[in-house]
Amino acid sequence: MTAISKLTLALIKKLYPANIQNQVKLLIEEQCGQNLPFCENATPESLHRLRFAALKAGEGNMDKLAKAVNLAKIDWRDLLVWVEFANDLEAHNKWAEQIMKG
Repeated sequence: MTAISKLTLALIKKLYPANIQNQVKLLIEEQCGQNLPFCENATPESLHRLRFAALKAGEGNMDKLAKAVNLAKIDWRDLLVWVEFANDLEAHNKWAEQIMKG
């Protein structure tokens, strides 16, 4: 399990209904972290790109989020393409900034 950063937690609170935020947090911590391919030594901050991609793909819905996390476990590059974070290494940060402002 890889702890989540304060920014990831803030995004969860912005994007997901209060009644499922704990489930979202647990799913992201337990299933979208160092268990992902090539992420064995990742930190909460180095996982931002992948975790933000999953949160974005989830669209505030637990089922969609679970599908996004499952895709990341197979090949997280596909998840990055899906949410348009693949071609810009800062796209996830720009997205997070927009969400936090909105």
